[in-house]
Amino acid sequence: MKLLTYKDLIHTIKKESIPVDQERLKQVYHFAEEAHADQKRYSGEPFFQHPLHVANIIASWGMDQTTIETALLHDVVEDTSFTVKDLEKKFGKQVAFLVNGVTNAGKVKLRNSINQEFTENLRKMFVAMSRDIRVVLVRLADRYHNMLTLRAVPKSKQRRIAFETMEIYAPLAERLGMGEMKGDLEDLSFMYIHPKEYRQVSRLAEEHFTKAKKTTDKVILDISKLLKKNHISAQVDGRYKKKYSLYRKLQRLSVKGDINKINDLIAVRIITNNKLDCYKALGLVHQYFKPVPHMGISDFIAQPKPNGYQSIHTKIFNKEGQIIEVQIRTQDMHEQAEFGAAHHSFYSEAKAKGASEEDLEKGTAFKITQKMNWVQQLAEWQKQTQSSEEFVTDLKLDALSHRIYVFSPLGDVYDLPTQATPVDFAFAVHSDIGFHLQGAKVNQRMAPLDHPLQSGDIVEVIKSKRKRRPSRDWLTFVKSNKAKAEIKKALNL
Repeated sequence: MKLLTYKDLIHTIKKESIPVDQERLKQVYHFAEEAHADQKRYSGEPFFQHPLHVANIIASWGMDQTTIETALLHDVVEDTSFTVKDLEKKFGKQVAFLVNGVTNAGKVKLRNSINQEFTENLRKMFVAMSRDIRVVLVRLADRYHNMLTLRAVPKSKQRRIAFETMEIYAPLAERLGMGEMKGDLEDLSFMYIHPKEYRQVSRLAEEHFTKAKKTTDKVILDISKLLKKNHISAQVDGRYKKKYSLYRKLQRLSVKGDINKINDLIAVRIITNNKLDCYKALGLVHQYFKPVPHMGISDFIAQPKPNGYQSIHTKIFNKEGQIIEVQIRTQDMHEQAEFGAAHHSFYSEAKAKGASEEDLEKGTAFKITQKMNWVQQLAEWQKQTQSSEEFVTDLKLDALSHRIYVFSPLGDVYDLPTQATPVDFAFAVHSDIGFHLQGAKVNQRMAPLDHPLQSGDIVEVIKSKRKRRPSRDWLTFVKSNKAKAEIKKALNL
């Protein structure tokens, strides 16, 4: 990996138009460089290359100067003799707070996953996140660079670090709406956790991506001409499916390892200038190509996912009868989908609402929004959990599991863990709905209360007139912590 310099960092900062006080940034840079002066990485590189790379990643996301400084300093407390108090005296309370939060987040290691120390460190990470989202963003950038350089780490540690990344950091990136980071962390982990399967999928993907590209390139060209003819300015390109995502899809019973049954190996992406053009583009695409009837349209612009993701998804037949997935979004929606919580809107929205420079410096722009109130729930969650083992199990089943998105009959979108049931859905809508749950319809058909939901399902709760005591049996199949906690509370368990 290329050795970075201060000039490289400044180049990225200028490219992303980040306002910085260069004199202060130089002070932080040289302080961190000197603090790590005698340290080396496993690769033999100067240790300071790691925080510098992390800072460069943070800058590439368009984050503010305070976050870039935190990235440069994030290992100082853990790996040198300097303390949080030292950083506070030299660079202020905000940077010291963030570095301390990142340091605590770094203590989360799965080798201790069932003991009290692990759960307490995990809770500290969520508490720090709930106060300022930049803590976890620096930790994610740190983990990403560590995964890029994992080959140099002793083999005895590689699998543990990769497993930890797959179990904690990739799901966190997904919950924060950072789709690109989530996919990259999964792929980087996949090659160490399942090396044989990684090689198999890579060979399979290489062969079929070549075929899919020829098909997709023709569709991209046709759509580009179609939009231009109708005076719609848009960027049209293809997105290759990530390898771990492909591996998971190949495991599905409906696919049974047959890659020819996967129709989104390369999805066509249309990025427009505004929301209206998204819908115009959708209409034109459906005029020129036949939409696939049974697969329908997912409109996450009108109904955004809880993590902020917005896009229209549709599947079409190309002229040869093959199914192609098309995604349509604006440039701003695209950046939100790629960067999520690191998206500049966190900063710019607060500034637009009149936040002072002082408040921005204190992190006002990066406090948890309504769409990420799950972070605050996690900060409190562990206090209510009886044991460390139960906490870790629940965490993997709910907060850090793969997510599905289901709809109410009115079109509201709800974010639930995989295999969630109508009972989980009822409590996600409102606790009161859960206690009036009598039955459920899924896609307009009656379904048992333990029916596993799938993304895109429309769930309707059939309510009783009177409040009902929940069944103890519900605890055997609910997946969300909220449903589980409400049921236990009602049953005095």
